Amino acid sequence: MALSPRVPELGALELLLAVARLGSVGRAAAELGVSQPTASARIKGMERQIGVPLLDRSPRGSRPTEAGRLVVEWARQVVEAAQALDAGIDALRERRDARLTVVASLTVAEYLMPGWLLALHATNPGTAVTLRTANSADVAGHVLAGEADLGFVEGPLPPAGLAGAVVAADRLVVVVAPDHPWSRRRAPLSGRELAATPLVLREPGSGTREVLEMALAPYGGAASPRLELASSTALKAAAMTGAGPVCLSELAVVEELATRRLVAVRLAEELDLRRPLRAVWPSGQRPTGPARELLALTRRTAGTHQARMAQARTLPPKAARRAPGPSDRPALRARPDRSSKS
Repeated sequence: MALSPRVPELGALELLLAVARLGSVGRAAAELGVSQPTASARIKGMERQIGVPLLDRSPRGSRPTEAGRLVVEWARQVVEAAQALDAGIDALRERRDARLTVVASLTVAEYLMPGWLLALHATNPGTAVTLRTANSADVAGHVLAGEADLGFVEGPLPPAGLAGAVVAADRLVVVVAPDHPWSRRRAPLSGRELAATPLVLREPGSGTREVLEMALAPYGGAASPRLELASSTALKAAAMTGAGPVCLSELAVVEELATRRLVAVRLAEELDLRRPLRAVWPSGQRPTGPARELLALTRRTAGTHQARMAQARTLPPKAARRAPGPSDRPALRARPDRSSKS
């Protein structure tokens, strides 16, 4: 049932209670942080609204009329109930702000999220964080279903129904084992050659697979994969054992490239395998609490991440970790015989 227009607003009731307690409109105004004329006008407006005088005014102060004392008593119950509601809302917000559920694509979860969450813990040590991993398509589903406060996906555009912000950039690389023929090729690999080659790939629905398929679409699309695997670790292991060329995130192979356990294949400039990494949330909403703080933190560290990846590309590879072979041993040279006399 709608309230009658004769019911005063909560602020006016708080003012009436302060006047009844302090005995003065001026002192009540000072306590509530308003001017005395404003307080007087509010009391008079409330009297007109209710239809009865509420205060007896005199040079010595103000005190409730007989009707005013009844309204004061009713007002006290209303204000106390509002204060209880306010305290309950604060408690709910504190409980919400003490928990954060994040769902992220595998690349983000494995290579970026640990650092972000450590930084979040440094500023919000009381926040309990739950991190779930899924491919980008499933991340979108979890966020849309309200099962996560924030999601992280890989791909050129936010999934349907979600708003987002780019928090980092990544690129895909094609890697092979050191003894693969592509590791020794001098000419860059063309888009047509890559499209025609069965690769070891992530499963459908992953951001990695989506970006690669979009890049190869002008060349007739990617060939049927040699293998489909669900993690970067499995892809790297397949490449190192000679299963075939693998396409995966540059983030995932920094160490393997530095130690020559894998070799990056130079690609033609026509192939653009860069991709943004995005934070996503339901359209029409904005992240709040710890989710908003995590989002701000990822943006602050984006430049640092890009600089670190650029530096990693310019580092010379470390010596391959293998046992020395015959070609590694120094050649033996004959020493002159100094025992004979001429």
